[in-house]
Amino acid sequence: MSKAKAGRFVGGAVLGGLTALVLLCSSTTVPAGHTGVVVTLGKVSANTLSEGFHLKVPFVQSVENVSNQIQVYEVDAPAVSKDLQTVSSRIAVNYRIQSAESAKIYQNIGSDYEAVVLTPAVQESVKSVTAQYTAEQLITERAQVGEQIKTILSNKVSEYGFLIEKFNIVNFDFSAEFNAAIEQKQVAEQNLLKTETEQKEAIVIANAQAEQKVIAAKAEANAITAKAQAQADANKLVNDSLTGLVLQDKMLEKWDGVLPKVSGSDSSSLLLDIDGMTNDSKPAPAAPATTDTAN
Repeated sequence: MSKAKAGRFVGGAVLGGLTALVLLCSSTTVPAGHTGVVVTLGKVSANTLSEGFHLKVPFVQSVENVSNQIQVYEVDAPAVSKDLQTVSSRIAVNYRIQSAESAKIYQNIGSDYEAVVLTPAVQESVKSVTAQYTAEQLITERAQVGEQIKTILSNKVSEYGFLIEKFNIVNFDFSAEFNAAIEQKQVAEQNLLKTETEQKEAIVIANAQAEQKVIAAKAEANAITAKAQAQADANKLVNDSLTGLVLQDKMLEKWDGVLPKVSGSDSSSLLLDIDGMTNDSKPAPAAPATTDTAN
């Protein structure tokens, strides 16, 4: 091969390579969930690129992809409670960068925006809210505390273009002395609850036993009343059946044939056997004997 042909071949290869390089540098692809920030000779453009394929000026423009997807950021946030207890908190924040603010964040903050914006904002928000609650309230009202911190944090970072999706208090930790005091209080409350439960059970049992005695007493009283009523009814029935004729008949049945010594003038009066009433077994005295004397 002649030198001329070789030179043309090499020149063509170089030109082809340069052409391919130019074409390669003339396009870019913005991945899903990102915004392309266009930088022209070191200057950030206000115009951004959406997801997909785009053309750019080779060797003059570059495209920096900024994620707009939800990102998770965790950080420690020490604070002091209202009752001056030291609180060690672990905070997890779900956030994302708003697409329209991507260029401004890249231009003013850069890629280390978590350390520049989120960390101080989270710690300041946690300290501000924690100081309004006692240590015990931070435990019992944890959800309310978290919502309050999220509101303050959202207001702080929204001006930078950050949107807080979710705020979580991963953990509240206190001093060993405070944890021991909380444990002792819980034990005391459990013992008190146990005592109250036992007392309530004793009261229920006593009431049940008293009620059983009342029921038994009422049943006994009802039985006595029923028995007395039955006896009264029987006596009334007997009394109603004892007419004058019946009584006379009864007396005739028991009469021994001896006429009474006393009788009433009224035929309806009862006959009284005086001898029988005084001495049934004593015989009647004999009449005195009479002696005739001769004249």
